[in-house]
Amino acid sequence: MKTNKRVIITAIITILIVAFLGAYQLPYYIYKPGTADALNDIVEVEGGHTSEGDMHLVTVRGGQATPLQWLLAQVRPFHQIYPLEEIRPEGVSEEEYFHAQLQMMESSQEASQVVAYQAAGKDIEINYEGVFVMNVIEGMPAEEILETGDQIVEVDGKKIEETSDLIDYVSSMEDGDSVNLTIVRGEKTLERELELATFPDNPEKVGVGISLVTDRTVEVNPAVNVKSGEIGGPSAGLMFSLEIYDQLTEEDLTKGYEIAGTGEINYEGQIGRIGGIDKKVVAASDHGADVFFAPNEEGRKGSNYEVAKQTAEEIDTEMEVVPVDTFQDALDYLQQLDPAQG
Repeated sequence: MKTNKRVIITAIITILIVAFLGAYQLPYYIYKPGTADALNDIVEVEGGHTSEGDMHLVTVRGGQATPLQWLLAQVRPFHQIYPLEEIRPEGVSEEEYFHAQLQMMESSQEASQVVAYQAAGKDIEINYEGVFVMNVIEGMPAEEILETGDQIVEVDGKKIEETSDLIDYVSSMEDGDSVNLTIVRGEKTLERELELATFPDNPEKVGVGISLVTDRTVEVNPAVNVKSGEIGGPSAGLMFSLEIYDQLTEEDLTKGYEIAGTGEINYEGQIGRIGGIDKKVVAASDHGADVFFAPNEEGRKGSNYEVAKQTAEEIDTEMEVVPVDTFQDALDYLQQLDPAQG
């Protein structure tokens, strides 16, 4: 009887330990290589052309760490651990963080459409719906005054249609200068005066301490449908624009190759830095990509391209890593490629 009781107690303790190791969430976030999904299953242009090869959206997997995942990340290559507050600011729920990531993905898709349709000479119309506060930076002037979701409609009486209107307006100002913002919060229109301050991580830059998103509607002809599902963030912008352009034009842009890459893209076709580039190189190589586009950041030291190139050497991949600063750089590279053999 005593033996049975001991076995039961041991079993219960074992179950509790296993449950703790596998389910308890630590205040850490882990990023690791994700997938390299073919975009012809995600992007569909009405009447679009098909290609022999594929464009690939490359992802990084991330999630709050359990004790077991934390231990494994200590020894597995290209698994990176961050304190949770560096990824998700205190007070921001996982749902709010995920929603913000999906909004950034939506904005990325819109910019991709604009770049691709304009490059292909197709019909496109852009309507501006407003500028919204995505996040408020702790310790900056906006912290106690603005809220996530506020719509900014004017600065010092000047109409704001997109984020660059506000950013450009304050860029020539100095620490201690003030601006008056007209905002819409729910059903109310409010006036708020904010003093500009230097950013904690960039003393040469001043602002009120908010990240913004422009709400636009983009109407295109022919129609395009993007089914990105639960994938969030802005870093697929370059690859979306290449896939859309490829379907809009008769020429097979892939030339029969598997093309991967990453990079946020703006409405002018400029490619911006992203996070987790090393993990994306690993994911693309694991999925058999022939080419990987990486943001060059105009050749600055420690650029995404430099890290991507170094990672490719570490994993000894035959995949070609290509530096790009603009959509046109990527387009020029693909257009000069010789078709794949066999």
